[in-house]
Amino acid sequence: MAKRQSVDSKYSMCVQPSFIIGTNNEDGTANFAPITWASATHEEGDQYLFVISMAGTKMTKKNVLRTGIFSANLVSTDMLPLMDYFGSKHAKDGAKDDVSYEVVRGDVLDVPVLNESRWVYECEVARMVETGDSTTFFCYIRNIQMDKNLVCEDIFDIDLTVLDPVVYSGRYHSIGKMLGKIGDFV
Repeated sequence: MAKRQSVDSKYSMCVQPSFIIGTNNEDGTANFAPITWASATHEEGDQYLFVISMAGTKMTKKNVLRTGIFSANLVSTDMLPLMDYFGSKHAKDGAKDDVSYEVVRGDVLDVPVLNESRWVYECEVARMVETGDSTTFFCYIRNIQMDKNLVCEDIFDIDLTVLDPVVYSGRYHSIGKMLGKIGDFV
């Protein structure tokens, strides 16, 4: 058995995937910001909802509230400098164009998409829940753009070592290897 100790709840740690959220500003320009409070939940039938929480008054949150759509660009380790840049530069300070990146439009929704991302969700807000200054958005996944090098036999066959995602838990981490699938260890 692991040896544990009780600590203050401020140490609440949640391992989170890293996404760069793409939204449309009022003038039609693209806005990007890193968000790690992301997950998914199951709705009726085969429908999954992408779930994302945004706190504060950032432009990305305002744009989602105004338009109801966004892209969620999974961050791979090679995109970490771009994620860090977007996280340190705020929309209120002007255009985020000090570094080079390629923006394309979504295939289904009119949302900005980072060409560098290996996995992109195009999302439309279904409903929201307010908690303090945080808004949690439950979103229909209208389209998924997936790297052509990723071969999937079913929805549980996503090889994260190909996607090479950045995982956040207060610091950035990467995933080392695939360990197996459900049932391999019984």
